[in-house]
Parts: sequence; C-alpha cells; structure tokens
Amino acid sequence: MDWLTRMNRALDYIEMNISGEIDLTEIASQACCSSYQFQRMFSFITDVTLAEYIRRRRLTLAAIDLLNSDAKVIEIANRYGYDSPVSFARAFQSMHGVNPTSARQEGVALKAYPRLSFLISIKGAAAMNYRIETKESFQVFGIERVFQTSGDGDGLTTPEGLWQQCHANGEIERLTSNAGELPVNLSKDLYKVHAVCSYRKTENNTFPYMLCSFKSDSSKTDGYLEITIPSHTWAIFPSELFTWDQFTASIESLYHRFYSEWLPTAGYEQVDGMEFEVYGGRNGLNYVELWFAVRKIS
Repeated sequence: MDWLTRMNRALDYIEMNISGEIDLTEIASQACCSSYQFQRMFSFITDVTLAEYIRRRRLTLAAIDLLNSDAKVIEIANRYGYDSPVSFARAFQSMHGVNPTSARQEGVALKAYPRLSFLISIKGAAAMNYRIETKESFQVFGIERVFQTSGDGDGLTTPEGLWQQCHANGEIERLTSNAGELPVNLSKDLYKVHAVCSYRKTENNTFPYMLCSFKSDSSKTDGYLEITIPSHTWAIFPSELFTWDQFTASIESLYHRFYSEWLPTAGYEQVDGMEFEVYGGRNGLNYVELWFAVRKIS
C-alpha cells in the first residue's frame, strides 16, 4: 500500500467517525504508523495539528446542521463531542465569530473547513540534499522524558520545554562535559549534545524523547539513561549553515520537506518514527542533520 493510500485512508476514518469517538491510535493504524509519527507528519504537511483539524471539521459540520435542521443546539453539541452547550458555544464562537443560535439567522457569515486529501504536487522546488547510510548499532546516553503526543499535561509538556529547562539548570553543560570524545565514525564538526525520539515503545499517544550524547570509551554515563540504537538504514538530511536565531526556521523546513516532498515519493517508509536531531557547526555557524530510520517499501 503506497503512502498516499495510507494517509488518505486515515482521513477517511476521521470523516466516518467525525460525529462519534475518534481514536488517535486507530487513525495512525490506518496509515500504518505510530500515533506520534502520524501526528508529526500531519502537522508538518498541513501546518495545523491533527486535533485542530478535527475540531475545525466538527465545527464546520455543526454549522451545516444548525442551518439545515431543527435539532436543538445541545443535540448538535453532543453529536460533535461537546459535553455541554456552554463549551460548544465557546468553541463555535471562537471559530465562526457568532454563537450557535445566531448561526441559524439568514445572512450570517460562517466559516467552512473542507475535508483534506493528500496529493503529490510537483512544485519544482530546490533540490533536497540527503544521503542514505546503514549504521551498525550504537549507544547514546542522556536525559529522558516521555511526552503526550497532544502536548497536554502539566509541567514540561514539550521537548522545547525540556531543552529550556536543561539549559537553565546547567544539565546541558554537564552532559557536554560528560560526553567525552566523539566516536571515531562521526564527524568532528558535531557538538556533544543531540536529541533522539521514538526509540522505544511507550503508552498510547505518548513518545520518549532524550537529550543525548553518543557514547564512547571516554564517556561518563553514571546517573544517565543509556540506550542502544539497533542497526538501521538512515535517511540523513543536512541543513544549510545558520545562526542560532535562524534555528527554528531551518529545522522546521527540513521536517516539512522530508514529510511532504521526500517521504511520499522516495520508496521508503519511516521505522516506528525513530529520528535523531544531530547538531554541529563550522566556520562560526551551526547546522543540524535530521536522521530518520527508514526501510524500503517492498
């Protein structure tokens, strides 16, 4: 089954269950990937989160039901997953600019978000630089957190928050000093602290993320979590050199182009969503390489 078929089958599942319970794990199953992996792909391709897309579709259909039926507002609210007319009215007002009762008046302007479909578009964009490498198993160690795919929860809810905390409390500096020498098979341009995610199974709708260093004979790993990354084929995408104020734009561009341009057409699929963010620098500037564990589609 090709990439487009799998992704559109996931969208079919959403539409078929739009007025009922939508299981995020089942959406991902329709696309033959993990929940974390699907939501990452979806947001980078569409520039909207999966949860926000579902919310917009439900409120679009709720407006149509208000216009074309005599159903009570509370009935329509329940149909699209809202427990009370108050929460429904708040969400409806936020999207449409009017409350549900006013939406039934003739001439009121409403918003509609149509169902998405995934297509391959030939854009003539600039070429992507990448390389395919098969690496034997290796070890990394560092600081791990498990995050909700949705970003919900208390405290540090995102990888960005973990980076910020570890910069503030000195953990990044400590991990750098404990990293030791880089393994001989890695570029000497690399920094000492990187990131890896989805390297082990966690509960549904969560993913593991680690600020890590590559383990070598001179590493000091006491007090850190150590993991072994199995042998994989990696699709590696390097960025252009950038200054740190350009970091977010540079890395998001790489992710977007991997998911929307390379993955749909390359004849590979991602393995369990496993990926590395590997950081380096030269000539006073910085770069990032995104390593995606992949396998050929048979």
